[in-house]
Amino acid sequence: MNTKKDIRNIDKQELIEFFISKKIPKFRANQVYEWLWKKRAISFDEMTSLSKELRELLKEYFVINAVKIHKAEKSSDGTAKYSLKLHDNNLVEGVLIPSKKRLTACVSSQVGCSLACNFCATGTLKLERNLSYSEIYDQVFILNEEAKLNFGRSLSNIVFMGMGEPLLNYDNLLKGINLITTEKGLAISAKRITVSTAGISKMITKLADDNVKFHLAISLHSAKDNTREELMPINRAIPLEKLQDSIRYFYDKTGSRITYEYILFSNINDSLEDAHELVKFSRISPCKINLIEYNPVDDLAYTKSSNKKTNDFIHFLENKNVIVNLRKSKGKDINAACGQLVNKLK
Repeated sequence: MNTKKDIRNIDKQELIEFFISKKIPKFRANQVYEWLWKKRAISFDEMTSLSKELRELLKEYFVINAVKIHKAEKSSDGTAKYSLKLHDNNLVEGVLIPSKKRLTACVSSQVGCSLACNFCATGTLKLERNLSYSEIYDQVFILNEEAKLNFGRSLSNIVFMGMGEPLLNYDNLLKGINLITTEKGLAISAKRITVSTAGISKMITKLADDNVKFHLAISLHSAKDNTREELMPINRAIPLEKLQDSIRYFYDKTGSRITYEYILFSNINDSLEDAHELVKFSRISPCKINLIEYNPVDDLAYTKSSNKKTNDFIHFLENKNVIVNLRKSKGKDINAACGQLVNKLK
């Protein structure tokens, strides 16, 4: 059994103390840190500014459990999906979504998911484990490199809307985002990052107390408890009133506008009554609503709303002065669209 620590899962102070214990100048820790994060070295041999003896010493005590591309697939609309292999052979999926003005990375926070939302392919998987913060960082680094290679530009936005519930991996999520946003890492602005949650109210409150700078999106899909329970079993434990309280607290603390994600399902949540309830719910704080086209998932019976009902829903919201966008899905032909990530690229 390998008992060596992953060097990327120890903090800088611990690394400094290791060097001091070995009678090595502590400035070497800064060099190693830069190789690990800024340059994303995946082996100690790549750290060419270090002596061979020092590299061998690091190999003796540590490993680098890097994430690697397992398979890649490209959609007819330009969307690219990546199956990413972790050191224990678990797989997660990440997606690059190009548009005229943006190049967005959709990344995962867990291997599988525990929430079992009834319309989501990822919900059919069991939760295997949380991703470490270094694995979260690795995903974004890899997708950024792939963006430059395949699209000639760096990422403009990052959304935590892939596999898993980000707020159930809270500490690793925040540590990963910290590395992504600092100069020591990728230096991507927190304002270009959105974390999407099914509505873990306790952790939404914690986000507010931690004064996070990234954007928060709520995977809502209905503003009626009975309908939301049918779609998202978590609503039984955290009903809408409790979720509202945490959202109100988050806005009061951060002043950050909430985004609500709302997939339109035929004859389930697409009536004008549903739209009316959504307007009432959304009044708790400034917000915008992203209506999302449903993407078919094998063996799940849901279908997308008709064009007429979708347009009627949009017009109702707009007439109530609600900011609303209709998100056309991308990557459906390679199962890379919202709700379709289920590790088919094995």
